[in-house]
Amino acid sequence: MQFGIFSVSDITQDPTTGKTPSEHERIKGWIAMAKKAEEVGLDVFATGEHHNPPFFSSSPTTTLGYIAAQTERLILSTATTLITTNDPVKIAEDFAMLQHLSDGRADLTLGRGNTGPVYPWFGKDIRDGIELAIENYALLHKLWHEPVVNWQGKHRTPLTGFTSTPAPLDGVAPFVWHGSIRSPQIAEQAAYYGDGFFHNNIFWNKEHTERMVRLYRSRFAHYGHGEPEQAIVGLGGQVFMKSTEREAKERFRPFFDVAPVYGHGPSLEDFTEMTPLTVGTPEQVIERTLSFRDYAGDYQRQLFLVDHAGLPLEEVLEQIEILGTEVVPVLRREFDRVRADGVPDAPTHAARVAAAREAGTQMGEQGNAWQEGARTDLDAALDTGAAIARQAGE
Repeated sequence: MQFGIFSVSDITQDPTTGKTPSEHERIKGWIAMAKKAEEVGLDVFATGEHHNPPFFSSSPTTTLGYIAAQTERLILSTATTLITTNDPVKIAEDFAMLQHLSDGRADLTLGRGNTGPVYPWFGKDIRDGIELAIENYALLHKLWHEPVVNWQGKHRTPLTGFTSTPAPLDGVAPFVWHGSIRSPQIAEQAAYYGDGFFHNNIFWNKEHTERMVRLYRSRFAHYGHGEPEQAIVGLGGQVFMKSTEREAKERFRPFFDVAPVYGHGPSLEDFTEMTPLTVGTPEQVIERTLSFRDYAGDYQRQLFLVDHAGLPLEEVLEQIEILGTEVVPVLRREFDRVRADGVPDAPTHAARVAAAREAGTQMGEQGNAWQEGARTDLDAALDTGAAIARQAGE
């Protein structure tokens, strides 16, 4: 199982000091966070993508490439890469390049995005969000699994005889997580391709998370990729820790109350009751995180949000230190102890290359052979997604 941190890249005033970090300070702070994560034994550092204030992460692959040069083991990922407003050709090129530069320590989480104005800024219509997610990923998948691509769709100019460069490292594309907190169609898409499903459940109750993950698992099995328990699941969460629960809540409450993603809404107590947010001791974080398995089953990746709402960098680094030295070692041991037989490990480049070689073929050839007999029509995929959405609402 993989453990790590992710960031939404907000620039928020520290409500306790009145200081607002500059973009430069926050960007350099990310580098310090990633290096600290590797130092204390975490597995993953994931960057968000935004194109509007108060967020700064407009170019995740640039940041991750810089971090790759200063780390040796850390998996570099995203949370999220906008599959709707980015050109899938550029995604294919950028992330294959990052994969080479990091020696395979790169994957990505695709998502639609939840900021309406971003769509027209990039020439898209938010009302086409689901269609864009499905069509653009169909093209991205082809670009990474076929040496020469001829393609025509609804939302992009056609491609004729196009080869994406560089090709994926070792012939194995970066692992793809499909991220969603509310769209059954995206869970369907992840299942259809046999990819991972990342439910970033920082806003939702466990009942909603359970429904989305169960839907993905059942459809993963439906498409012949394995048993439901073999589906690849990731979860989000957010924590703030001190030596006592009282100290943690007293310190974090001013930040929570003005946080750009949920401030001026429910109380800290109500929000921690309704969502995975855990504000307390390391022991409480361990207990709460272990409980995620009760409704999500055995899963492969757990990422924590630790740097939002104006928290000063030194305090963020302290949170990463606690995660790496006190929390994650216990979580690794306990999750491994109860994990059911047959549940796959978290995907890594080395493991996927080895599996491809053992099977006597590259992953791209396997994917193409499966696709030949599979349903690839966009309209059919959308119809299925709509049907699943109706079922989930019943």
